[in-house]
Amino acid sequence: MKLLLDQNLSRRILPAIEAEFPNSTHVVHLGMDRDDDLNIWNHALNEDFVIVTKDKDFLQRSVLVGHPPKIIHLTLGNCLAQKIADLILKEKGQLKAFGKHPSKSYLLLP
Repeated sequence: MKLLLDQNLSRRILPAIEAEFPNSTHVVHLGMDRDDDLNIWNHALNEDFVIVTKDKDFLQRSVLVGHPPKIIHLTLGNCLAQKIADLILKEKGQLKAFGKHPSKSYLLLP
């Protein structure tokens, strides 16, 4: 499962999660840090990414149109990148099961 980290998440999360989620990336690394949500959505769709975000717009789009791409919506407030990386790694089993689930479009993580 490849994760695409949205612009509202730190790039510093990637090194901590790359062993569990190889080929994951950040929108900045794709030159998409100023792109609108629809472009990011379409890239994730075309390249088989799961979007990880704090942006409610992706969640709303997922509810309206379904998947792919799937959305992992983080509901944490402002916190250190390491806290987010730790959460992703702690919940890696749940994330991977979600990625394989045929009908689930989004996952909320506290």
